Amino acid sequence: MNTSHRRPSFIKPAFLAMSCVGAFASSAAWANEPADTNASADAGDSKDQEILVNGQRLKEQRQAKDVAPIVNTPRSVILLPKEIIEQTGSVNLQDALRTVPGITFGAAEGGNPIGDRPFIRGFDSQGSIYVDSVRDIGSQSREVFAIESVQVVRGSDSTLGGRGSAGGTINILSKQPQLGTFGSVSGSYGEADFKRVTGDLNLKLSDMAAFRISGVWHDQDVAGRDALYSRRWGVAPSVTLGLGTPTRLTVGYYYLESHELPDSGIPYLYSIGNAPGTGNIASRPAIGQITTAGGRTGTVSRNTFYGLTDRDFRDTRTHQVTVRAEHDFGGVTLRNTARYNHNYQAYIFTQPDDTQGNVYGTAATNPTTGAAGTRGDLLTGGYVWRRANTRYGYSESLINQTDLFGKVNTGSIEHSFSVGTEFAWEKTRRGTFVLATGATAAPRCNTSTVSRYNCTDLFNPNPSDPWVNYVSDTSNVQTPITKIGTAGETQNDANTRAVYAFDSITIVPALIVNLGARYDRFQSKLTVPIANGLPPVSRVDELFNWQAGAVFKPTKDTSLYASYATAATPPNALLGEGQEGNALPTTTTTQNLLDQLKVQKTKSYEVGAKASLFGERLQLGAAVFQTDITNARTQVDANTVAFLGNTRIRGVELNVSGTILPGWTVFGGYTHLDPKIIDAGNSALTAPALTRTVGGVVITDRAAQIVYVPSVNNGKQTPQTAKNSFTLTSNVDVTPRLQVGGTAIYMDKQFGGYSDNRSATQNAAGVVTINAATKLLSREIPSYWRFDARASYRVTDNVSLSVNAQNLTNKVYFSQAYANHYATIAPARTVFGTVNVKF
Repeated sequence: MNTSHRRPSFIKPAFLAMSCVGAFASSAAWANEPADTNASADAGDSKDQEILVNGQRLKEQRQAKDVAPIVNTPRSVILLPKEIIEQTGSVNLQDALRTVPGITFGAAEGGNPIGDRPFIRGFDSQGSIYVDSVRDIGSQSREVFAIESVQVVRGSDSTLGGRGSAGGTINILSKQPQLGTFGSVSGSYGEADFKRVTGDLNLKLSDMAAFRISGVWHDQDVAGRDALYSRRWGVAPSVTLGLGTPTRLTVGYYYLESHELPDSGIPYLYSIGNAPGTGNIASRPAIGQITTAGGRTGTVSRNTFYGLTDRDFRDTRTHQVTVRAEHDFGGVTLRNTARYNHNYQAYIFTQPDDTQGNVYGTAATNPTTGAAGTRGDLLTGGYVWRRANTRYGYSESLINQTDLFGKVNTGSIEHSFSVGTEFAWEKTRRGTFVLATGATAAPRCNTSTVSRYNCTDLFNPNPSDPWVNYVSDTSNVQTPITKIGTAGETQNDANTRAVYAFDSITIVPALIVNLGARYDRFQSKLTVPIANGLPPVSRVDELFNWQAGAVFKPTKDTSLYASYATAATPPNALLGEGQEGNALPTTTTTQNLLDQLKVQKTKSYEVGAKASLFGERLQLGAAVFQTDITNARTQVDANTVAFLGNTRIRGVELNVSGTILPGWTVFGGYTHLDPKIIDAGNSALTAPALTRTVGGVVITDRAAQIVYVPSVNNGKQTPQTAKNSFTLTSNVDVTPRLQVGGTAIYMDKQFGGYSDNRSATQNAAGVVTINAATKLLSREIPSYWRFDARASYRVTDNVSLSVNAQNLTNKVYFSQAYANHYATIAPARTVFGTVNVKF
């Protein structure tokens, strides 16, 4: 897939200039567009803060928290430039981030909404995504048409952005107006009716003002997947006044609207109740040749889709308005950024369910007598329940950041500093759609649920089944699908007040100390549906996070570093816009636990080395790290939570970016992780009640008892995390006009979740016995290699043609593993061509 912007083959790309202080880096200039004169006219800027392009040095676009160039920053930071996004044909943020080693992705369901869910160093970072250094709340699928570059800061990072950020942050840098007039238009067409048009126009309005507008129209089906489609369009205009002067004002707007049929993926084959055999059992997606418990054999192909075109949909809208004012006082800049953001999302999403045992089956034959026979229960396997996860709602935020940054000297010691404040108001509200899906049927698949298309054939589902909604699972009265309404909606409100400071202290040229601290007062309130009959609950958490690092520079272009950083995740950190292990209570039982809740803490240790080679054209990096969550929320019993949970990620990262030889560029690296859940607390088992029947009357001698046992997750590999991952994107100028290249991606196997068959029984005296597990089920997706290829030809100085082939070998692989029900299958080979015209 393709963003379709220009990348002239006669430009020799600069090295990936990245900068951050546990902070967001500045964007590198790779192409021959005008230099960004938005940067502060800081007379003290050194050559380290410039970018080498075609032998000329261009000033970087200054970010407020950018206090040191990447080689002098004691953190692992990756800058993904727009050239790599374009060359790889990425059309959304998730596509683009796949080129960064060490990032995996989690899948969606009802409680965890559809949207970007990247995992960095094994930790969910969906709540730690920023646009131009401002938090971008709300679950959404982000486009790339208005992106200049993407920065990935790895390691605990609440000092930078506030709450969350256990594994790292993602900062999207948007395209900004520049002094100059230039533009480009591109159009793409390819397999699966792939159609995409993008445009980018920058107009110089005067010697001090410029206007820029970017836009996209995208329409495609999905190669190798039945029925799926994705349609969207967006526009991003912005204007800057005062370019090249000490005082500047930028006003920008971003809008994206999308309509799609979301992919329901492939169900796992087994559940813990029907997995054959004993010991460790891997439950993988039911793809290829499958034999059910009843002996039926068939093939589940890549294109098999279990959703319903008459029911499923996803609609989204994003509005974002940004106003930024700044003024330079010599070598110091004062900047204020105000952002209003509104995201809307609604969907009905089929989640192919396997935990009921429908896929593999629970019996060799179907019952023919009794109530089960009357219902026509289907127990022999070969069916999929079309479980519907539904959601509608919005997120809204108003955020203001004020930053003062620059350089000062205290004697012979140089300080590159940034101090600032943040005030944020955030609100989310969500509800569900009302529909009957067979959820009250037990088992889920029987003659009735099949006839209503709530259950479908594993091997031959029909997405065009004429599904209709009924008043209930047993009613024959049809009814429209409706929203649950305000009485059934949940609302989250939050207010943040924060102050932060960073300082890169050059004691001597060979020794730099890097410090940062941030204080947040995070207040949140949860209002549950009126039907629950419960009052709103709220709490205030005060968060203090810090980071410290030291950099030793054997030479000007090399560095050795060590650092320590923290992160904090308070209850309700995601405001319901993602999966939260530390959520505010929503029921009478959980409200009793409110006072027991605490902030989850994370800390990271890292040592590494960096080098700029060949005149700063090639960047190399290596890091060894450990990240710990040491007091994650765990369940002790029904009335007690504790903060004893511990997850530990150890790893090694190798990164490379830039130009190896003139005309040969590379971007990528390798990550090895040792991701382990040390302690996940307890889980519940129920010892069934003891009953007897006397004269047809059931008498209960002992009520059921709930007991708590150590979690099955203890000692396991953390879900949605790959032990080994490798990516490499490379492009070579074969001639001054012809360029060829490609991408190789390796991802190790990933686990969605774990379960075992421990059980509990009790005797007449009420003594409970825990029966040891005989099965341990791991839901997993296998490792894979994916290869992409690309060729481009510059017809004239302003016209170029390119062809992208994604998943060149047509590999069948899975890109996301959900905890229980399904895994997301990747598209088949997709080939498309692009015509790009610049002016």
